[in-house]
Amino acid sequence: MNTIVARFKIIPGKEAEAEAAITKQAAAVEGNEPGALAYIFNRNLKDPSEITVFEVYADDAAITAHRATEHMAAFAALFGSIFDPASVKIERHERVAGFNR
Repeated sequence: MNTIVARFKIIPGKEAEAEAAITKQAAAVEGNEPGALAYIFNRNLKDPSEITVFEVYADDAAITAHRATEHMAAFAALFGSIFDPASVKIERHERVAGFNR
């Protein structure tokens, strides 16, 4: 299993649009990507403009498939208008131990 942790910020004044886009993206991944085992958006309680996405994929092929989807391209296109592209940080992790319920 492979995990990606992505962080980015919402552009001030774009909170409602961001929440709608995030909800749409999560639903598209859940409905169309069987290799995506978890895809969770979280808001930072100390800085509500900061979003962290916790993504777990079955394998590298699932990550590649995710990146190639139309819904991912549409979401990525929002960076600059709704999300701050300068704030993006993406880390890739490999699971060592733990579980999902």
